[in-house]
Amino acid sequence: MKASEIFGENVFGIAVMRDKLPKDVYKSLVSTIEDGTPLDPGVASVVANAMKDWAVEKGATHFTHWFQPMTGITAEKHDSFVSPGRDGKAIMEFSGKELVMGEPDASSFPSGGVRATFEARGYTAWDPTSFAFVKDGTLYVPSAFFSYSGEVLDKKTPLLKSMKALSREALRILKLFGTEAKQVFSTVGAEQEYFLIDKKDYLRRKDLVYTGRTLFGARPPKGQEMEDHYFGAIKSRVFDFMKELDEELWKLGIFAKTEHNEVAPAQHELAPLFASSNLANDQNQLIMEMMKRIADKRGLACLLHEKPFAGINGSGKHNNWSMSTDRGVNLLDPGSTPAENSRFLLFFSAVIAAVDEYQDLLRLSVAGAGNDHRLGANEAPPAIVSVYVGEELGEVLDALERDEKYAGKKRGVMKLGVDTLPDLPKDTTDRNRTSPFAFTGNKFEFRMVGSSFSLAGPNIVINTIVADVLKRFADVLEKADDFNSAVHDLVVKTVREHKRIIFNGNSYSDEWKREAKKRGLSDLADTSEALPLFAGEKSVDLFERMGVMSKREVVTRTEIMLDNYCKSVAIEGLTAVEMVRRDIYPAVLNYVRTLCDAVAAKKILPGANCATEEALATELSELTDGMCTKAEELSQALAEAKNVQGAAEQSAFYAHKVLPLMHEMRVIVDCAEMKTPKEMWPYPTYGELLFGV
Repeated sequence: MKASEIFGENVFGIAVMRDKLPKDVYKSLVSTIEDGTPLDPGVASVVANAMKDWAVEKGATHFTHWFQPMTGITAEKHDSFVSPGRDGKAIMEFSGKELVMGEPDASSFPSGGVRATFEARGYTAWDPTSFAFVKDGTLYVPSAFFSYSGEVLDKKTPLLKSMKALSREALRILKLFGTEAKQVFSTVGAEQEYFLIDKKDYLRRKDLVYTGRTLFGARPPKGQEMEDHYFGAIKSRVFDFMKELDEELWKLGIFAKTEHNEVAPAQHELAPLFASSNLANDQNQLIMEMMKRIADKRGLACLLHEKPFAGINGSGKHNNWSMSTDRGVNLLDPGSTPAENSRFLLFFSAVIAAVDEYQDLLRLSVAGAGNDHRLGANEAPPAIVSVYVGEELGEVLDALERDEKYAGKKRGVMKLGVDTLPDLPKDTTDRNRTSPFAFTGNKFEFRMVGSSFSLAGPNIVINTIVADVLKRFADVLEKADDFNSAVHDLVVKTVREHKRIIFNGNSYSDEWKREAKKRGLSDLADTSEALPLFAGEKSVDLFERMGVMSKREVVTRTEIMLDNYCKSVAIEGLTAVEMVRRDIYPAVLNYVRTLCDAVAAKKILPGANCATEEALATELSELTDGMCTKAEELSQALAEAKNVQGAAEQSAFYAHKVLPLMHEMRVIVDCAEMKTPKEMWPYPTYGELLFGV
């Protein structure tokens, strides 16, 4: 099976449209997709009929509007194409109205309080900029989701609005440079990290099933310290999974490109090629779905939690972000002489200014219960936002700050000293894996995004904050008498005002934390500190000013995210209590009984020494007392949390009262695990989970 033959075979893409649609309808639809022109209502019926015929040829019997509510995952309601014909037989129909609009129930999705249970009517609207596809006998129509009263209830709509804002402001600047373009797209390539473990072991771990992460687990003798898993030989079972995953993604038009073992045992990564932010977001949802589905089919479990195992690397979704025109020009490509590339420097400095001015927004865009355990350790970036620009661009910016001409830096050559190996051109800068927001050649890599996150949230923020700075830049440049001088002055001014956000060193170091504090950079340690800022005046003003979200939409999303955090921690706490009371305590107590029986048996023997058994039984008895005491304290804290008024206050209670109790209980339980025989411990151990596949 050749990739080129199956690629996109299940997608109603440009080539299929060209083949299936009348020429005028095809041109109208492609203009909407590629140029952003308004959708012509007259084309809907023709497109719907062609889409239905194509889907039926693929074996489809149903269609669904596929949307992304504020749950962070996708939703779908399936309707069949089947309709009654005049002769009593069934016919297959799909109208333009059914393509353009659907009507799912909106009452049971998160709304932040803007919709009551009795206010159930909601609508979905076809998004023609993201291609429809066939999967499992159903035609999937990517759609936006909103309520009867017009409130936006999804992640797609604000993303599309943020892309529109970015395009609008970027085009103003490109016009001044004389660069031809009809649209500017934010583009994203997301490196998706994940774990694969045996499904049988997964199903035996209540914590993994209920919460996505292990709440208990003693460290095995070996973790990732040998650094032998990263880019290592892929095990055959995992290789077969990756092969099938590639094929299924290729059929869906997703350019699955790179796959390898990641740093932690049982951890892996898949990276697709770049796509527009909207399409990349839709495709990443499909990637996560297909990972879980194919893993399940092969007797595996795919873990997308940010920190499923303590003591080893967590999983991220590195968000590689850039800007490109509809002519394929990457606006963040520095070229061979970045110091002389004024257009690049202007857009580059705009991103730096945006990150500095809105560092809190970037931080909260990746806030979540899972990501709190990941950020700041094991190659994940810290919670302090900074920008890495590399050596060459750092020197360029230093020269600009001094308003001096950059002396230039020639690209070197690495001579490896082996005649049979070629000399290699040396990049002008290294990579920094500790940086939260790193420039990596022609894009920025936002490394803070969690592996289970929707790409929409972080990219709504990046698009909007950059658009806001570009708007200010355009306002200045459009009034300038000397455009070139104005660009130079604007870049110099921006570098001087925002250089504090640039850091090219080790972001893990204590020295950086102290330095960041001196620079006045934000340090939001956890979700409970970060999320309430989303509804602050500065944030609301930004999103309203840029036409991305209303104040009500921002406030309700804040409530939804805080509520999700509280519920996630509550579920973890309840799961931990149940595991201790119903499984771990009885198992350890049973071993204590066995030890006591052994002591009684040995004492029959003259001069028998029972000190070892007695000491171990005593220690384990103390540990069982400790874990039960902590379980009771945790239960009381969880009950108390329900009565805390206010979403922000409740999230702080969970963060600073519930989570510490869970950690204290874990220390006790993990100690007991190390002293209990494997056959008597109720759950698969870290060693089995991490090295069993």
